[in-house]
Amino acid sequence: MPITPLIAPFSDFEAASRATLAYLHQQFGFDLWMTTRTEGNDWILLQIEDHGYGITEGSVLNWQDSFCARMIQGDGPSIAPNAMGVPAYQSAPINQTLEIGAYIGIPLHRSDGSLFGTLCAIATQPQPEYLIQHLPTLTLLGQFLSTVLEHDLQSLQQQNELAEMQEHAMTDSLTGISNRRAWEQRLQAEEARAKRFGSPVSVLILDIDGLKELNDEAGHNAGDDLLKRTAQILKISVRQSDLVARIGGDEFGILAFECDRCAASHLAQKIAHQLEQENISASIGFSQREHSLGLEHAVLRADQLMYAEKSRHHENDL
Repeated sequence: MPITPLIAPFSDFEAASRATLAYLHQQFGFDLWMTTRTEGNDWILLQIEDHGYGITEGSVLNWQDSFCARMIQGDGPSIAPNAMGVPAYQSAPINQTLEIGAYIGIPLHRSDGSLFGTLCAIATQPQPEYLIQHLPTLTLLGQFLSTVLEHDLQSLQQQNELAEMQEHAMTDSLTGISNRRAWEQRLQAEEARAKRFGSPVSVLILDIDGLKELNDEAGHNAGDDLLKRTAQILKISVRQSDLVARIGGDEFGILAFECDRCAASHLAQKIAHQLEQENISASIGFSQREHSLGLEHAVLRADQLMYAEKSRHHENDL
């Protein structure tokens, strides 16, 4: 008994597009088949089945120069076996770059009716007139690609919305930096990475001095402003790869990657100097992850050192 081959769905628009272009070249010939996108006056060549033109995927041409623009405007047919017999195509500027004897162009639309781009083909020589009879098939394939495209774009939008929701869930609403939840998740991820690769990671814990007193004396708006200013100073003081998070009411944490104890000491001094320049008093403790103890211990040690410094600040104020 013959085994029926597995027919798997296309993974995305690109895969469907490439399969469609290969099929169309096999059925109808033509030297170049393309799926394209229009963005303003840019005509972006997305996927290509090229057999002679030497066109590169990702190339950007002038949309108004193309046959497709004239086809969309209704100045030329979707199938032109003899392209030079169509005045709108004969006068198109793209002829100065490419030799085009025959043309096929099918619009690809979004679900709202807006134009996404085209499914199109060109050949250096004129083609048989009977190609016009295949317009319904080509239109159907254009609708098929438009449908796959729409599902792909909607899926991408949903992924982006989910990522945005997750980012909001991981962001402190007041300061705009990562929150405690993001901090805890990143600690777990970096502990696993450090165990695997032995990468040096340091932890800095910072607590603002006198925030409660400021709230009591000047109001919570003043306290909120202090928290925001502190967060911004921390963000510009660390590398882009490092994590800055608000992990408590007046407490911030920094995960400094590929950072040993010496580098962490320099970073703590840098942050203290930057805060001092803005008249912000804070206590800072730092510790490097030890391989035998892990990141949680480094956090605990940095926290202890921060409170020790805070006690010294308090004693000096008395």
